Formats: sequence, structure tokens, C-alpha cells
Amino acid sequence: MESLFGYVATNGKSPVGNKTSTNPSSSNTGPPPQILILDPSKSQNTAIVVRSLTISRKEILDALLNGHVLNSDTLEKLTRIAPTKEEEAQILEFDGNSTKLADAESFLYHLLKAVPSAFTRLDAMLFRSNYDLEIRHFKESLQTLELGCKELRNRGLFLKLVDAILSGNRMNAGTASGNAQAFDLTALQKLSDVKSTDGKTTLLHFVVEEIVRSEGKRCVINRNHSLDRSNSSNLSSGSGTTKEEREKEYIRLGLPVVGGLSLEFFNIKKAATIDCDAFINTCSTLTTGVAKIRQSMARCGSEGGRFLREMKAFLEEAEKELKVVRQEQTKVMELVKRTGEYYPSGASKDRGANPLQLFVIIRDFLGMVDQVFVDVARNLQKRKTGAESGGLSSPYSPATRIPVKSPDLTAHFTSDKSMTSTSSDSEDGF
Repeated sequence: MESLFGYVATNGKSPVGNKTSTNPSSSNTGPPPQILILDPSKSQNTAIVVRSLTISRKEILDALLNGHVLNSDTLEKLTRIAPTKEEEAQILEFDGNSTKLADAESFLYHLLKAVPSAFTRLDAMLFRSNYDLEIRHFKESLQTLELGCKELRNRGLFLKLVDAILSGNRMNAGTASGNAQAFDLTALQKLSDVKSTDGKTTLLHFVVEEIVRSEGKRCVINRNHSLDRSNSSNLSSGSGTTKEEREKEYIRLGLPVVGGLSLEFFNIKKAATIDCDAFINTCSTLTTGVAKIRQSMARCGSEGGRFLREMKAFLEEAEKELKVVRQEQTKVMELVKRTGEYYPSGASKDRGANPLQLFVIIRDFLGMVDQVFVDVARNLQKRKTGAESGGLSSPYSPATRIPVKSPDLTAHFTSDKSMTSTSSDSEDGF
């Protein structure tokens, strides 16, 4: 077996070093056997990883001694082959000819002889490498959530949609928001299922079409006000144009305005992709990691040298940074909470529910609106083509607008909860 595989275990009885041999010519028939210290399988797997490294052992030692940066791929590979404490002790106790060690054992032997705390340092270096990426991603998530809340505070087309859906139930009364009643956003996801009494359209389709017309009319009014007063008077009074032509103009101008609704909520869509658990735990996870690295560096003692100085400087900066971002996280989550209180999302009322669910609901609703907008634009184009060819106009065509009765959704949206007047007085409140 030994002559076949060329390996000799150090903890077994072996003829290595035994000058007596039953076959004098066997020493010349193959390569000298290599000495194993690790389990044969682990030794082989470690050797494979070592051979896959793109840097030399000298470069690794230089990084371990002086704190030079290694790429994350190299660090991950090296930490994967870390020996156990018992294996470390066996390797360091080896006092034979190191040139006869197997590839894995030879690599570990020279690494640990030069830097006994090599793998403790490699763990610290990997944490440092990952820390930079994680803290950057965390800061981006904080910014996304803050901007997402600001987008919801912007009283644009989204609130116009909700106003229209509430069918005349005022969301704000008295002050800008002090007496506003909250509404349940989960009901927004049901709008595509709510059909008119004639069953020909959904409530969401009808509302989007009305908003398109309303925004188009507003564009015309704003355009007319920018002209000379006398000309504006003539235009706004509809001189020279029929009611049907004016309605078509409203539709034409309103379509691109409503079509850009999703652009107003770019950060809300990004916020909807944030993993809530990972986001909530990032700060505590990194803080725990910093504490562990500080403890492991303390065990390095006086052998740390320049590496220890570099790592201590990183840990001090990381602790300061984590303190700041933890405060920022508290501030942002409070803003998310206040936003969720104004836009309660059903699930958010449950204790321990995902506080970021608000953004998921609105993202999904915006996706519904986008699809409905495409349908409305297509239908309006068909009506225009039908009108030009002398066909019958749609029940919702400008010339024959009739009221469409839909089920009362007030119970779905309104709640007994009212915002306090103090929240309306603050800049960030509603």
C-alpha cells in the first residue's frame, strides 16, 4: 500500500526511517513516501485547495505579517482549510524532515511555523473584507427606505388614485393631515377583482381612466394660464372646439402623466426587495463580529506586530461607524413606522409583523396600475379608431359619459384610527 500510494501516516507504524528492508531495490523503484499528519481525505482536499491558490506562500505570509489585503476568494479558500486545534498542535510538534511532508502538511507546517496565529488572522481579514461590502449595502438600504418614505409623503398621483377609489370619502379634513383617517392598503390589491354593477369593467380600470382624464384637463388649464389672459379665456371656454374634441385632448395629455406614476416610486420598488430580517440584524451581526475579532486579536499578544496595529485601527473605525449607522437605522425605522401607521397594511397591525411589508404592497399595486394603464391606453385608442370610422362609442367615451356604480369600498379602506394634530405639524410627519 505504501509503495502504491506513496504516503506514510506519522501516527502509524511505518518503515520510514527504518534502515532494514526486505527488498533492497524497493527504494529505487518509486518516489520517496510522503508523510501525512492529517486524515488522508482531509489532506487530499486541502492540497487541492492549496494548488488552486493564485498567490504564493510568500505573499500569504507577507499579508499575515504586515496586514496587506488579500482578495476575498483567496481568504475564503484559506479559511476553509483551517486545521483543528489538535491538528495544529500535531503539525507544530512535527520535528522530522519537513521536505518529506505531503503537500497539504508542508503548506500548513511552514505557514504555522512562521505565524502560529495564521488562521485567526485569516478569519479577521475575511471579516474585514466582508464588512466593507455589508456596511456599504446596509447604508444603501437605509437611504432607499428613507427616500421611499419621502416618496409616500409626496402627495402626487398615488393619493389622487386613492382619493378616487374612496369615492368621495375625504382622506384629509381640517388640517393637511391632522384629521385624516388611515386606510388599509391591502384593500388596494383587491381592486382588480371589484367589478362595476354592469360587470364590464373593474373599479381599478375605471379609476385609472378617470385620473387620466383629470390629469389631462389639468394640463390644459395650466397651459392656458401660461398664455395671454385673453387667449386663455377663449381657450378655456372651448371656443372653436367641441366637447368631444376637448375630451380627446384631455385623454391625449393625461396618458403620459399617469404612465409615469411608477417613476415617482423608484425607491419604494427598491425598498420592497430588501430582506427585512437581514436588514434588521445587520448591525448586531457586524457588532458581534467586531467584538469577536477584537478578542481574537488580544490573544495574539506581542506577536501581532504591524498586522495587529492595522487590525486595531480597522476595529476602532468599524466600532465608530456601527454606532453612527445604528442611530441612523433607529431613525429610519421610526420613519417607516410612522409611514406604516398612516398607511396600515393589515399585516403591519400584527405584533412582530414585517415592518417593510408596506413597500411590498405598494410595489404590487403599482404593478397592477401599470398593467391597467396599458389596457386603458389600448382601449382608448380603439375608441378613437371606432369614432373616426363612425362606429359606436364606448360607455365611457367622452361623448356619452354615464356614471358607473361600483361597490362601496369605504369599509375596506377607512379605519377608526386618526392621525394626531402633532404629526401634521412636523416636517416628517403626515
